[in-house]
Amino acid sequence: MSIINKPIHDPRQNNILAALKKEEYERILPDLELVEMPLGWTLSEAGDHVKFIHFPIKGIVSLIYVLEDGSSSETAIVGNEGMIGISIYMGGESMPSSTEVQCAGFAYRLSRKILKQEFALGGQLQKIALLYTQALIAQTSQTAVCNRHHGIEQQLCRWLLMSVDRLHDNEVKITQELIANLLGVRRESVTDVAGKLQKYGMIARSRGRITVLDRPKLMKHVCECYDTVTREYERLLPLVKT
Repeated sequence: MSIINKPIHDPRQNNILAALKKEEYERILPDLELVEMPLGWTLSEAGDHVKFIHFPIKGIVSLIYVLEDGSSSETAIVGNEGMIGISIYMGGESMPSSTEVQCAGFAYRLSRKILKQEFALGGQLQKIALLYTQALIAQTSQTAVCNRHHGIEQQLCRWLLMSVDRLHDNEVKITQELIANLLGVRRESVTDVAGKLQKYGMIARSRGRITVLDRPKLMKHVCECYDTVTREYERLLPLVKT
């Protein structure tokens, strides 16, 4: 991670920051720091005392739970619709999951001190943050249900759609091995399913990237979990454009 001294992006590329009233936004603007999120960067390990809340403006961060035997699974993904570090304002100080960058990008970070000062004022940032947390919980819960009851093909379709939604691009730069780790399945299974989706004309694969070619067709193959999570975000965060 490196801090960028001369901002080349706009904090309002993050939808939560963009939804703030002018007065609140301008109050925290001097304290927002632009940071690069390189691929594989761990923002926080499980149990860490989180010092900053991050508002991504580009890229994807995964919430990952790792078991004692080393196996892991993604529980949620966050892009420019959300933020990383909710334990700061939820009172628990830390989380049992780690946060890792899966698609490189940038984020603006705000110190826990400033965030808590804003929360003490009881303004719009506090309201939006709590609603976002409820939406994130919905995503985490639905992901658990999906991983238990739906097949790998439906899971991969869900993951791809949620990823391109947050990247605002039809291309996801990621390896099939990493997708397998995130879904908690064998790499060969992801390769087989991705090959089938490519054969159907829904996606195109190349080294280290997947491109969605036919979103409507992909939508027909995805399970109900994608719509459930999307609707919940829209219901809870109508002021936050996705």
